[in-house]
Amino acid sequence: MKVLLYFENQKLIAKSGIGRALKLQQEALSHTDVVVTTDPKSTDYDILHINTYGVESHHMVNKAHKSGKKVVYHGHSTYEDFRNSFIGSNMIAPLFKRYLVSLYSKADAIITPTPYSKQLLRGYRLSQPIMPISNGIALEKYAHDDEKIRQFRDYFDLSDEQKVVMSVGLFFERKGILDFVELAKRHPEYVFIWFGYTDLRLVPGKISRLIKGDHPRNLIFPGYITGDVIRGAFQGADLFLYPSYEETEGIVVLEALASKQNVLVRDIPVYHNWLQDGKNSYKARNFDEFENKMQQILNGELTDLRDEGYQLAKARNLPEIGQQLKAVYTSLLGK
Repeated sequence: MKVLLYFENQKLIAKSGIGRALKLQQEALSHTDVVVTTDPKSTDYDILHINTYGVESHHMVNKAHKSGKKVVYHGHSTYEDFRNSFIGSNMIAPLFKRYLVSLYSKADAIITPTPYSKQLLRGYRLSQPIMPISNGIALEKYAHDDEKIRQFRDYFDLSDEQKVVMSVGLFFERKGILDFVELAKRHPEYVFIWFGYTDLRLVPGKISRLIKGDHPRNLIFPGYITGDVIRGAFQGADLFLYPSYEETEGIVVLEALASKQNVLVRDIPVYHNWLQDGKNSYKARNFDEFENKMQQILNGELTDLRDEGYQLAKARNLPEIGQQLKAVYTSLLGK
């Protein structure tokens, strides 16, 4: 069985969740006997597994069908998570939804990260099989490492006593960045770090001004960072606070769980039935709850749930995800 993994404009999307999904899919399938190619000129594949939504993606789907190939569309994006992102996103969101439906409807099967995103896609009146499969996590890459933690603290010139609240995401209002900035303003006693990058020409002025400097001194926007520094941050920060209003899964949440980090997320539907408040993570419904629970976690006033959260990541380790992907491919080919 040979699968063509197709990601359009890989350089452009490299710093997004979809871009990181490419590496996760490649690694997950490396634990199976599925032959994988990323060469769009390949013709000897059995299944096109497509992840992106541009014009070339549209052509690849049509080309695959003309060649009698099966098509799996990976439903990373939805109308709901497109809103409150780029300039003008809310205006064109209904058009984007129609475009998504036109693409997804051409698939023989759809994979999407969570039961929640499956529910959203089913609401688009798509009739194909839709399988919720986590993006997964390379568990061993987030094992505790004192050297990585030291690199993280040295990189930001942090003392051992300074408490750090971190988050990761694009500069989108949907990601809850405004709440993160407000928390930093109210709590100068902590260091806040928001990892990630978005071209500031693409985001609203109020977001652009914040990133350029209209934020408190205890808040750092270091941009997109990879490797040991970010992994050291996941392990060495005191709290991963993720105030996003809408997700299809949240790869960075899995990274925090795999790092045995304290996790505080917004109580939104995507986390229902797997993240459980007070059992394997903490949730907040509004700004005041974020502030209160943040302080309680940092002061050691709430139960430490890091080991329980780690079990969620363990169940989503990439070898298991690879087998789930293979099962979808096998069902399509009738093998």
